[in-house]
Amino acid sequence: SICSLNASSGHSMSTTVGVLAIQGAFKEHIEVLKLLGVQAIEVRKKEDLERIDGLILPGGESTTIGIVSQKTGFLPSLKDFTSKKPTWGTCAGLILLADTVKGQKEGGQALLGGLNATVDRNYFGSQVASFETQLKCPEVSSEPIPAIFIRAPVIEAVGEGVKILCALSEREIVAIQQGHLLGTAFHPELVPIRRSAEAFWHSYFLEMIKKHKSS
Repeated sequence: SICSLNASSGHSMSTTVGVLAIQGAFKEHIEVLKLLGVQAIEVRKKEDLERIDGLILPGGESTTIGIVSQKTGFLPSLKDFTSKKPTWGTCAGLILLADTVKGQKEGGQALLGGLNATVDRNYFGSQVASFETQLKCPEVSSEPIPAIFIRAPVIEAVGEGVKILCALSEREIVAIQQGHLLGTAFHPELVPIRRSAEAFWHSYFLEMIKKHKSS
């Protein structure tokens, strides 16, 4: 099963996952990937993208990530990668992958797009409104999965081709997939993960990469 995926499943030798390392919780993602026995690298430039099979856009500040990517000329390369290869956006990363974003800062922000969804950028308010809960995501795990929300966005609506993986309520969707793209409003990398069997979302993303490589 996806959930029992670990280093012995053959991912470690053949798969390299990059984590965008401009800002945010990139080190935490890398630690989980290493626990799964997968080669993980920090991604900061175009050449890094050429070495990886899949990319994680971490939580952090989506406006800052967008501005830095734009100023360094990295945005077109990122956009090209995410349009073709497996990419997972968590929290701020989800915002970057959305086609439509509500509550943007004045002047808007640079987006990668690709997910046919409307995301409310700061739906859960300030850091004071951060919370932890258990999510039912049958596609990902047969057991409820712990999830940490920090000033989190929410997916208000999805369009054609988007699969809803889990939601807090009908209008509060928190995880979606559209083909090679995955988006979560919460931070799976911040949940204490002591063994590979607890890395539900990272394992799910590795399975997406595996399917994409074999298609």
